[in-house]
Amino acid sequence: MHEINLPDVVEEMTAMFDRYEKALVTNDIATLNGFFWDSPLTLRYGVDKNQYGIDQIAAFRAARPAVDLARKLRNTVITTYGRDYATANTEFYRASMNGPGRQSQTWLRTEEGWKIVAAHVSVMQTVTPGETK
Repeated sequence: MHEINLPDVVEEMTAMFDRYEKALVTNDIATLNGFFWDSPLTLRYGVDKNQYGIDQIAAFRAARPAVDLARKLRNTVITTYGRDYATANTEFYRASMNGPGRQSQTWLRTEEGWKIVAAHVSVMQTVTPGETK
């Protein structure tokens, strides 16, 4: 059976997550691309587009406008399963958004180090009083 949340592995993954977040809000495209597993099997489900494979993910990063990137995180949960597999989930908030965003990442330790093999980003729309969905 795998050991859940080994302290040294959680520390490693937390550092990776923090580095990813810094690259994201500073639009460090090369670093962001380097976090993803270089494989056609890697996927990223975005808010309005899905990317399949590292080439589509890199193209998305290159085309994404570098505006309104600052955000606040809440309820971040990093869970490790043994020494080679982890998930990172968080809620994020931007001033321009009408509701919280959610980000999920699946990480795998590869020969090149920790890599994201699957990611998902979505936004929950809030309803103003008197409005229905």
